[in-house]
Amino acid sequence: MTDTRRRVKVYTLNEDRQWDDRGTGHVSSGYVERLKGMSLLVRAESDGSLLLESKINPNTAYQKQQDTLIVWSEAENYDLALSFQEKAGCDEIWEKICQVQGKDPSVDITQDLVDESEEERFDDMSSPGLELPSCELSRLEEIAELVASSLPSPLRREKLALALENEGYIKKLLELFHVCEDLENIEGLHHLYEIIKGIFLLNRTALFEVMFSEECIMDVIGCLEYDPALSQPRKHREFLTKTAKFKEVIPISDPELKQKIHQTYRVQYIQDMVLPTPSVFEENMLSTLHSFIFFNKVEIVGMLQEDEKFLTDLFAQLTDEATDEEKRQELVNFLKEFCAFSQTLQPQNRDAFFKTLSNMGILPALEVILGMDDTQVRSAATDIFSYLVEYNPSMVREFVMQEAQQNDDVSKKLTEQKITNKDILLINLIIEHMICDTDPELGGAVQLMGLLRTLVDPENMLATANKTEKTEFLGFFYKHCMHVLTAPLLANTTEEKPSKDDFQTAQLLALVLELLTFCVEHHTYHIKNYIINKDILRRVLVLMASKHAFLALCALRFKRKIIGLKDEFYNRYIMKSFLFEPVVKAFLNNGSRYNLMNSAIIEMFEFIRVEDIKSLTAHVIENYWKALEDVDYVQTFKGLKLRFEQQRERQDNPKLDSMRSILRNHRYRRDARTLEDEEEMWFNTDEDDIEDGEAVVSPSDKTKNDDDIMDPISKFMERKKCMLKRWARKKEGVLTLVKESEEKEVLLKTNLSGRQSPSFKLSLSSGTKTNLTSQSSATNLPGSPGSPGSPGSPGSPGSVPKNTSQTAAITTKGGLVGLVDYPDDDEDDDEDEDKEDTLPLSKKAKFES
Repeated sequence: MTDTRRRVKVYTLNEDRQWDDRGTGHVSSGYVERLKGMSLLVRAESDGSLLLESKINPNTAYQKQQDTLIVWSEAENYDLALSFQEKAGCDEIWEKICQVQGKDPSVDITQDLVDESEEERFDDMSSPGLELPSCELSRLEEIAELVASSLPSPLRREKLALALENEGYIKKLLELFHVCEDLENIEGLHHLYEIIKGIFLLNRTALFEVMFSEECIMDVIGCLEYDPALSQPRKHREFLTKTAKFKEVIPISDPELKQKIHQTYRVQYIQDMVLPTPSVFEENMLSTLHSFIFFNKVEIVGMLQEDEKFLTDLFAQLTDEATDEEKRQELVNFLKEFCAFSQTLQPQNRDAFFKTLSNMGILPALEVILGMDDTQVRSAATDIFSYLVEYNPSMVREFVMQEAQQNDDVSKKLTEQKITNKDILLINLIIEHMICDTDPELGGAVQLMGLLRTLVDPENMLATANKTEKTEFLGFFYKHCMHVLTAPLLANTTEEKPSKDDFQTAQLLALVLELLTFCVEHHTYHIKNYIINKDILRRVLVLMASKHAFLALCALRFKRKIIGLKDEFYNRYIMKSFLFEPVVKAFLNNGSRYNLMNSAIIEMFEFIRVEDIKSLTAHVIENYWKALEDVDYVQTFKGLKLRFEQQRERQDNPKLDSMRSILRNHRYRRDARTLEDEEEMWFNTDEDDIEDGEAVVSPSDKTKNDDDIMDPISKFMERKKCMLKRWARKKEGVLTLVKESEEKEVLLKTNLSGRQSPSFKLSLSSGTKTNLTSQSSATNLPGSPGSPGSPGSPGSPGSVPKNTSQTAAITTKGGLVGLVDYPDDDEDDDEDEDKEDTLPLSKKAKFES
């Protein structure tokens, strides 16, 4: 869309009474069916999306300001503004708004009459205008009362503002101010204070333009010095004329720009220092004052940005070694304020602003400034650097990588000439300033650490078809910068305890660890190689012995983040270097105290147990079990030991592990309804119909008549079977699977010790003829199922009586199921038993049992 008349910026007023830029687009007006009325529509010029859709409410007060602004309130605390590129476009939309509200387009504000009584409305409508008293000393009290009485009524405020504007009344009042001061008429000065304050609350741009003009602004400030609530008048004019001095660090040739800077400073001073703290009601009436300052700043930044000679001189003097320290400090402070003003720009203009600064060489200039000894200059430079990083970290990363490449090329040439290259990278300067921060609270170090974190965060790194910023920058960072960051950590952990353990050093190391922990979480193989090759974790765990609990917890959090990745490279490194030892020592030294250290260490071991990290579980139990076995107020360590024993059992008998996986995946399990049908079919099968041991046909092959047959004996046996199942679930002890022969011979042993150790349930393959081999058919070898003293012998506790040896007398949970009966899984077993099948056996075998 090429029509610049309708081109606007959309602003909203935030909670801090500052205008936020919502984007640039083109405004139109039209009827919106959803809103049931004429509305203002703004569509973004970038993608055509809807930036604003606002119904023109007949009762909403719209204000036209500075010929190119329309401001209104959508709700009690939601103000909107449209800033037009051209005056013609503003006038066109204003006519549309006035047409909907039935107003004359010549007015600069439309009024909401809802809050006025009928009597007030009649009085206001009956009088065409407001007649002001003559501007005389004797009538100042009357004028003050008139202004105060007009503020509650929007229409009266409008009429008063028009009268003040049309009659040039403000300049007449300021002439009286001089007379009162000359006569020392304190009462008159107090009235003038109330009058001028009331004019501010009229919230009228046209009046502000008169009051803030070069001719009037100092007299307005003078009137506001005589607050009746104060015993002595303030001396604001004296401060502005004598104490506050305007310094042109670079001469400004444009008189309009210079006047705009003076005006903005003074109006900002009025807002912050001169006007009393407004009430909630008054604050809403000062929105135009906020807008006036905001748009002034936008104009100043735009005018300075367009002055190429000014910016060229600025950066030339900044980097010139001949510039004295005081001058350089003024230049840096100006540049800092310049960047702060840029925050008022809309996004596309802010892009152009920082691109201009980048082309002018702001980053090399900052590198020179940060290398100076002046603390104030470095602090201001750090603030400027933060503006750049927060707005466009990719621009900073690109600069430091190019700088490193140039330094590498120079270093190669110097090495050939046997000369040392002493150039320091910008990012390393930032790290050094963080490390060397002299503030006891490390305020600057915290700010710089946040900037470094933004720079190394992969989430804001770009990826294109040709290159990946993440790969390139992280490669650069770990090659050129990581050793600088970890230097204080490595220097302080050369022994078993921190060599320096004062509070400030502990704070610094905690900051370094916080950044390293962030790298562990986001940088994958770069940080992994660095930690393992430089043995960083072992050095970090030395800090577990610090007397500062927060530092010890930072070290523990670093290790916890590594373990949380469940990376076997890290795990092997931890086990090889026995890096649980400092943690266990800290845990034992903490004793029985229930504190954050105790909880954090237990949580780490609990994570290893819950996540079943086998290598770390085995390592901890094999090396530290004796130190931890007496800890019984939590079950974490006993649970780790149980995990370890289960691992050993799986290693000793791989078949059990495969069988267990079959169970856990619920393979070969049948529906509970199928189980009931098969049990009923088993009882209903006629003994003469099948031979002993023959597999029973499935219920689906039976006729419906078979399902109806149930004699009293089978009912009794079914009830008995259910009782036996309940008894088996409640019985203490577990069944242990001892051995499975090549012919599927399985023996059952009952654990009568009462100790709830990992145990296994019997599993059989359905549809297979199964016999428990009798003593006479087994080879009497030591350890064989039938040998004396073996689990399957008649005299052993787990043996089966001889009269059951011919046929299987056990109804199993059918299907090929490898069960591991964990003592704490009773509830799961209750559910699973209803789903498992029974082994089809003849009634003859069942009755013999």
